[in-house]
Amino acid sequence: MSTVTSARALSPAAAGPRRRAALDWRVRFGVLALIWGFSFLLIKVGTEAYAPFQVTFGRLLFGTAVLAAAMAVKRERLPRGVRTWGHLAVAALLLNALPFSLFAYAELTVPSTLAGICNATSPLWGMALSLVALSEDRPTRSRVAGLGIGFIGVLTVLGVWQGFHGLDATGTAMALLASLSYPVGWIYVRRTLAGTGHSHLSMTGAQLLLATAQLAVVTPLFTTLPSHFPVVPLLAVVALGALGTGLAMLVQYGIVAEVGPTTAQMVTYFIPVIATAAGVAILGESLSWSTPVGAVVVLAGAALTQAKPRP
Repeated sequence: MSTVTSARALSPAAAGPRRRAALDWRVRFGVLALIWGFSFLLIKVGTEAYAPFQVTFGRLLFGTAVLAAAMAVKRERLPRGVRTWGHLAVAALLLNALPFSLFAYAELTVPSTLAGICNATSPLWGMALSLVALSEDRPTRSRVAGLGIGFIGVLTVLGVWQGFHGLDATGTAMALLASLSYPVGWIYVRRTLAGTGHSHLSMTGAQLLLATAQLAVVTPLFTTLPSHFPVVPLLAVVALGALGTGLAMLVQYGIVAEVGPTTAQMVTYFIPVIATAAGVAILGESLSWSTPVGAVVVLAGAALTQAKPRP
């Protein structure tokens, strides 16, 4: 769900000039948090009737359609160059096809609340990886402390003192791997696609198009065409793609262009709260004390890892 860092990885020129939108950015920020927070519920509903790869393919298909429409309205063209498309194909795998599929498979066996909290570990993974892969990210005391605190939060969510009792290990591992895939993709984009001169809309549209093509190849190999199409799960997949992927990316990049990536990235801290509330209130998922407490600790650690070092 998280693509703010990939937005920051592209050149400032690609972000376009800052301009004020008709709707205040705080309102759009709240809408974005709601959309991404409810995405985990929509995944859960979609996988009740469709295979995980089918949910992911539908999500990417409808998300790509929204971005294609936006590109047509703004008369944007897809980027050119074989090398650029090659890098975008890798980015599409790491930032879209792989994590979306992993979350869909994970939610076959774990609650949507847990998946949403696992998604919040992305800044922790990102900080750990950037310390190794990006020389400009210095291992300050606050960042190291954030990693440690975040790790304690993850163990709290999983209930380590109970031996992870009641958790599906495979589903949980998939959700955590999905959250790890995002920062791996961010770092790759930052190293290979920064300074291309193409707009965010153009690059993201091409990226989603490639991710859709990847799932179009994979999905028939592991699934069969559904014999019937239940309406509610189908609507969930459509909403997941059109709103949770396509519209969310448009809103996100607008916020990044207006107030910058640091403020926009704070949406990450609201997603697990909304995902947990939606899972408990609408899907009736159970919630033990360790889940919200651990989530707060994870978010505190993630916030510390994003703290800028003092000059």
